Amino acid sequence: MRNVNPVNWFDINVANLDRAKSFYETVFDIKLVDFPIEWGKQSGFPFDPKGLNVTGALVEKDNFTRSGNNTVVYFESKDCITELERVEQAGGEIIKSKMSIGEFGFVAIFMDTEGNSIGLHSIK
Repeated sequence: MRNVNPVNWFDINVANLDRAKSFYETVFDIKLVDFPIEWGKQSGFPFDPKGLNVTGALVEKDNFTRSGNNTVVYFESKDCITELERVEQAGGEIIKSKMSIGEFGFVAIFMDTEGNSIGLHSIK
């Protein structure tokens, strides 16, 4: 087996795609791309198809129930503080402020507008 990161996609399920899209665009200072409606109501995160990065989408689900017990997806950051400073103004909630994980850097966790727990990871 090759020593390669096997993760290549993630879905973040949401109740309201427009609200969630606005939240993520504000916190990460990015633009999401709407997918064709025949795939369901989804917006994808930016990525380089030739790069070594992971991407995914916000996926609107009927009867979605908010829960803080979701799988945590960690987004890479130069410094977790940068995005944490935008979370509350975008309508989210900080769950765990930036904390050290020793030689592996720092992490922080917040809840988005849809009740998903989302992580940040930075070396700085």
